[in-house]
Amino acid sequence: MNLSNRVRRDREPVTVEKIRAAHHERRGEIRARLGEFAEVWRTADDARLWEEMVFCIFTAGASARMGLGSVEAVRHLLARGTQGELAAALAGRHRYPNSRSGYIVVTREYLAGDCGMGLRRRLEGFADPLERRDWLARSRGVKGLGYKESSHFLRNVGLRGYAILDKHILRCLAEIGVIDSPEPPSTRARYLATEERLRSFARDVRIDFDELDLVLWSMKTGEILK
Repeated sequence: MNLSNRVRRDREPVTVEKIRAAHHERRGEIRARLGEFAEVWRTADDARLWEEMVFCIFTAGASARMGLGSVEAVRHLLARGTQGELAAALAGRHRYPNSRSGYIVVTREYLAGDCGMGLRRRLEGFADPLERRDWLARSRGVKGLGYKESSHFLRNVGLRGYAILDKHILRCLAEIGVIDSPEPPSTRARYLATEERLRSFARDVRIDFDELDLVLWSMKTGEILK
């Protein structure tokens, strides 16, 4: 899809009827994508889970495509690379090479001390899915993951039931009147409240909650990515 078509799509107002139609048209692809995420959880080792977390650190304030390209650039450095090495590899690939390389090093050091980089064991240790996300979003040692990107990471590794409230999803919800404003929720309480409204809307339109997130995102971007 070229840029002009993508901009035109983003400006088209979303309606409930269009959401249902888009889900009907794309549900096979969406379910396949969710199946890929589930396969990550079934098969991934801790190094792969760490790579998925780094991808979400890269997408914050950027884009999914920039995140994918950035991961490719630093994959060989994720286990032991210094901030300088990471920043050099990210130059020209990410808009914030210095800050994101710093986030990676700080988060890696924190996880090494917290769980020995045993991310699977750590994630499995939470009985409450909200506490699992709180650990990521509110920990001082995990840099670059607020509630949106913590949800993004958990979804991408196959853990369902988390809303990724990025600008595209929020615009859709505002356009159909589920929320009053597309402004990002600035606190945990507001994030949870918006997430619950999305959950309620999913029940109303009878679309699976995790599928709906991808439907709305694809309606604004024209793509179904990570």
